[in-house]
Amino acid sequence: MTEALAPELAPSQFDSLPSVIDYIAGKHGHLPAYSCLGETISYAEIIKKAECFTHWLLNQTQLQAGDRIAIQLPNVIQFPVALYGALKADLVVVNTNPLYTAPEMQQQFVDSGVKAIVILDSMCDKLEEIIGETDIETVIVTHLGDMHSTPKRQLLNFAARHIKKMVPSYSLPGAVEFRSTLESTPGIEGLPSTTRKGDEVALILYTGGTTGVAKGAMLSHNNLLSNMMQLRSRCLLIMDDQQETIVAPLPLYHSYAFLLHCLTMPLAGNHNILVPDPRNIPSLIKLFRKISITGFVGINTLYLALLRNKDFASLDFSTLKFCGAGGMAMSSSVSEEWEQRTGCEVIEGYGLTECSPVVAVNIPGKVKQGTVGPLVPETEARVVNEEGTEVEQGEKGEMWVRGPQVMLGYWNRPEATNEVMDAEGWFKTGDYVQVDTDGYYSIVDRKKDMILVSGFNVFPNEVEDWVNRHPGVLESAAVGIPNERTGEAVKLFVVKQDSNLTEAAILAHCKTGLTNYKLPREIVFASDLPKSNIGKILRKELRS
Repeated sequence: MTEALAPELAPSQFDSLPSVIDYIAGKHGHLPAYSCLGETISYAEIIKKAECFTHWLLNQTQLQAGDRIAIQLPNVIQFPVALYGALKADLVVVNTNPLYTAPEMQQQFVDSGVKAIVILDSMCDKLEEIIGETDIETVIVTHLGDMHSTPKRQLLNFAARHIKKMVPSYSLPGAVEFRSTLESTPGIEGLPSTTRKGDEVALILYTGGTTGVAKGAMLSHNNLLSNMMQLRSRCLLIMDDQQETIVAPLPLYHSYAFLLHCLTMPLAGNHNILVPDPRNIPSLIKLFRKISITGFVGINTLYLALLRNKDFASLDFSTLKFCGAGGMAMSSSVSEEWEQRTGCEVIEGYGLTECSPVVAVNIPGKVKQGTVGPLVPETEARVVNEEGTEVEQGEKGEMWVRGPQVMLGYWNRPEATNEVMDAEGWFKTGDYVQVDTDGYYSIVDRKKDMILVSGFNVFPNEVEDWVNRHPGVLESAAVGIPNERTGEAVKLFVVKQDSNLTEAAILAHCKTGLTNYKLPREIVFASDLPKSNIGKILRKELRS
């Protein structure tokens, strides 16, 4: 039976995301909302600036309700200001990866038809290359320190441009300074009421899916409102409203960080610490040392990087009560070591961009390591075989999901939508799972990453999890390679923790925990593994 949300968590109490923003301003305005690079801003200040931005968009541009606006920013305070302002102007937000190349930007902007963009100055040279091929008419440029007070703003911007050389030269005639848009005062008449409906698109998030070019998942106001409350139902089991300080190292343009730090935590009135560069581990360590942190959310590679930093052991984790993980499978060895070192268990969850994104989350205090927990409320799932028939309890199969958080479809791609969604609203995730008798799901692997050896399914996550238990291994990745005799074979890439580690030692370790057909037939030592900007290992690059 599907778990229901408690009445006080009913998404229907909000008709759209702008009404959530209004609620946050009224309920939590006096509280700290976001901190970044030493600057803290309250919810009242954030939303006041957002409304100035809304006023500017409505009065100084030709943008109409439903037009798309791209936000291409790292984790800086400008992000929620631009987001809330755009939503209150009835625009559809297109979150854009700030590490994109010019061709990737062009593909996304042309596909979504964006007419405006809020962009950090360090990316403007790429925009200059491709803007002529897009429909973008309004360019709003911000600088790293724009939300800081003088003189720190000037120092940060000077350092970014002249010392760190982060800002290449560019020419974008007609571009507007973001700070100047915040001087547009709504006045006593205020802002017009939103006209967007709950079932209309609020956000377009691009995802690679299983094949082909990136596709834009259309998430409605209702999708995001529902998922906000579904995630909140888990957060309330371990977090208190208006009390928590949560570190935000995952990029806000990414679906999970977006939902958590731009919607769920603001709804609770909690404080978000934005980390512009999560790869700077020493800086992240300093943040832990400086601030009394109660919550942290990352992915497996980030947890591992922190654990391997020499200064990590000296940190005080006495205030830490929530650690979350998603985006990629957590290695059991990393989860165990993190809990041992910090005293705080890692609560792993599962989601997809197409599901706003949260589908399942472990229950605090009832975590089953190696699983992503049970489904969040109001969510259904089926586990099916290749023919779409449900498998027996405990058997592996593809997960299909149905619930109020499932996207409307892919932007301008009805055929791609029909491939993954059926007439009854089931979304085919492409992930292989198992579910136990308590309803806890284990993600076996991506369907497209499965390796077929002599007719047997080999799931890379299973191989990697066992290999990563070897004390001499820092991290690993398994992929399938063609093999004349078996069809495919396992190829293993390993980053050493111990420089003396040998292939023979790895193979011997594998034989103690993996059946013969799962053993790697080729082992390659690498200095690093290719990763996405959120730290997810890119197996497809290892296969090429």
